[in-house]
Amino acid sequence: MTTPGSGPPTAAQGSSEGPSHSAATAALLAGAAALGGFLFGYDSSVINGTVDALKDQFHLSSFVVGFVVSSALLGCAAGAWFAGPLGDRIGRVRVMLIAATLFVISSLGSAFAFNAVDLTFWRVVGGLAIGAASVIAPAYIAEIAPAELRGRLGSLQQMAIVLGIFAALVVDYVIARVSDGGATGTFPWGGSAWRWMFASAIVPAVMYGVIATTIPESPRYLVKKHDMARARQVLARVMGRGDVDTKISEIVRSIAADRPVHLRDLRGSRLGLLSIVWVGILLSVFQQFVGINVIFYYSSSLWQAAGMSEDDAMLTSVINSVVNVVSTLVAIALVDRVGRRPLLLSGAFGMAVTLAILTFCFATAPVVDGDPHLGDVAGPVALVAANVYVFSFAATWGPVVWVMLGEMFNNFIRASALAVAAAAQWIANWIITTTFPGISGFSLGLAYGLYTLFSVLAFFFVIRAVPETKGRELEDMDRLAAPRARA
Repeated sequence: MTTPGSGPPTAAQGSSEGPSHSAATAALLAGAAALGGFLFGYDSSVINGTVDALKDQFHLSSFVVGFVVSSALLGCAAGAWFAGPLGDRIGRVRVMLIAATLFVISSLGSAFAFNAVDLTFWRVVGGLAIGAASVIAPAYIAEIAPAELRGRLGSLQQMAIVLGIFAALVVDYVIARVSDGGATGTFPWGGSAWRWMFASAIVPAVMYGVIATTIPESPRYLVKKHDMARARQVLARVMGRGDVDTKISEIVRSIAADRPVHLRDLRGSRLGLLSIVWVGILLSVFQQFVGINVIFYYSSSLWQAAGMSEDDAMLTSVINSVVNVVSTLVAIALVDRVGRRPLLLSGAFGMAVTLAILTFCFATAPVVDGDPHLGDVAGPVALVAANVYVFSFAATWGPVVWVMLGEMFNNFIRASALAVAAAAQWIANWIITTTFPGISGFSLGLAYGLYTLFSVLAFFFVIRAVPETKGRELEDMDRLAAPRARA
């Protein structure tokens, strides 16, 4: 943070900071912004441990359970849609503060919900916050990160998401274990255990809001608002010995206009939108259509249906989440070395293979009382395949799509294009999450078969249409080749 009244650093002052210091500063700022991803993961996954309790408490059908679980995603789509233009209007940091406030309100409302309609409303409010955070964090990180670090720093968003998922599942597990009767029982401090699961999100939400007040605004937003002094201050902190004035000039040139960005700026000849916007939308849709959030929203119920106890099912969900976290570390280590396209291709291939194995296991499992029961062989095979599937996603598509959405659009359209792509992602997530209970109730093999098909399609989509953005400056994205990618 700059102190009030401090003037912009001179060129000499900007160059006195070594590269390691500026890289550390950029990493700290990116990490602070990525805390929105932690809340994104936490709030969207905390419902995992409450699904069966909500079903019993409010006497819900499978369809209604699917709608309640996925209701936050409708808010996510709206939050993502409006966050980009709002971020261009009032700044990235202020949108983070709004998101933190909505997170707190949603957590309190969900904890005190008295029926499914009430709970659905509060989940939609939380979705608005998740959607806003999903857009603003990658945009902010891309705009403060040096090109050589942008992939790794952009991956912090996904790392924060998976840590949020992990934390939510651990908290759910602990609350269920210490409560009398599991998630449906009574917590030692009073009240139903599932209500405490929702209330637990208040803690990270408050932390996010406090930390958001300590980080500077994006330099590219500041240039748009003609606040060159503050933009120079921020760039001097993250560039070290770089030429701040030259960078300012590049940003000014890339923005190219002094008017607000509108959705009409995304129009092009390809079905009404620019080709690169369609690439971002389809990347987002495929990221969800491979079915990853089925694991993180329904895994506890899924493994119970396969014959596990509630404790074992929740513990298995935590193990899936640990694999998710470790795999994301792999992505952070590789994304700036290997590149984006090779990771996306390998991930799609790995997901297609493991989902095909899950399809076979569940399609051939005997059905007892309406649920598939995996045997002594199929059970362990399915468990291993599920974890390898999580690895294949978390080491590739999970972080890489967020990295690309933050960097593949030019400076002028970034926030709005990212908002459209993220909104498409949340709508796709909603479709998958809402339809899973119904499809899986008919056949889990059919559900996983569909996700296998989408993984195969994602593989060929990357070959055909996704450009490589590794090492490119954001100011060079105007010249990004699309739709046919170059390696």
